[in-house]
Amino acid sequence: MTNTESTAAPLDFAVTRNLVGASDAARADILADPGFGNHFTDHMVDICWSVKGGWHRPRVQPYGPIPLDPAAAVLHYSQTIFEGMKAYRHEDGSIWTFRPEANAARMQRSARRLALPELPTEYFIESLRQLIAVDAAWVPSEEDESLYIRPFMFAKEAFLGVRAAEKVAYYVIASPAGAYFPGGVKPISIWLSTDYARAGRGGTGAAKTGGNYASSLLPQAEAYKQGCAQVLFLDSSEGKYLEELGGMNVVLVYKDGRVVTPESPSILEGITLDSVLQLARDRGLQVEQRRVTLAEWQEGVASGDITEVFACGTAAVITPIAQLRNNEVTIGDADAPAGELTMSLREELTDIQYGRRPDKHGWLTRLDA
Repeated sequence: MTNTESTAAPLDFAVTRNLVGASDAARADILADPGFGNHFTDHMVDICWSVKGGWHRPRVQPYGPIPLDPAAAVLHYSQTIFEGMKAYRHEDGSIWTFRPEANAARMQRSARRLALPELPTEYFIESLRQLIAVDAAWVPSEEDESLYIRPFMFAKEAFLGVRAAEKVAYYVIASPAGAYFPGGVKPISIWLSTDYARAGRGGTGAAKTGGNYASSLLPQAEAYKQGCAQVLFLDSSEGKYLEELGGMNVVLVYKDGRVVTPESPSILEGITLDSVLQLARDRGLQVEQRRVTLAEWQEGVASGDITEVFACGTAAVITPIAQLRNNEVTIGDADAPAGELTMSLREELTDIQYGRRPDKHGWLTRLDA
């Protein structure tokens, strides 16, 4: 029996209210211009795990600093994973999230790779509900706004031996998020990194772990200096196959209707990507997940065979890509408009998430009931 099929015993959460949380007026000011990742709700979820006790002491408590021993394993051996998802307020005021079972399953895969305990799906989803139960007022109601939810897990056992930690902490925090494109969706330019790789063969590329993002920060900074919004990585062995962006997957659209995305054991499986590909299949389009070379992208754009390129991920949902470039390569036109299919898929997916059109695949889970 896998964790996604488990019937773990229910957790009894203790709730301690934050008596010095944001006032209604202060929260309203924040929600008027939340940005992304700048402000946090009044509470957080905390569940402990140990070899002897399993998952225990579940609680909702005031948001605040986490006590940590200087010898905590996470500080020395980077045993940490996380997830990213959103809560959406629908027109009737109800609060929903999108495919939480998929996030739970991905967190379990990440945990397995990082030698951390696998949190049962029931506990994962219940932790989201428990946080929303006390912080529902933090879910924005304006168009394209949401509450970004960050579940994370790390090794907290204090020791300096190189082994899997026997004490672990799981937390959930949340941050109100404004519209990713407040002035409307705009195509972006991407910097092609040839000096750095995001992950190596047999490494942790398929896990959502902090180290993968740490290794992307230097090339991402280089991209910013070059006027680009993101960085694209190639495979570490041959340096010719597309992998993914610093925090998003990439998709190529061909004039014959094919929708193609790179496949590699070191690419993080994107839940937004998987959803977009399903919506493309629903339209009768041919979807391909396979190895894709940089040359295929370059030649496809030059010949007109590739008509659109976009990136997708939780934060931005779908972002049209106008150009890929570095000092040796330029693919596409920085002033190119967003593609028709790109924008149509984006509209369809966000309409589902916000309850504006039917959820035919059963992707939504209500959190406030």
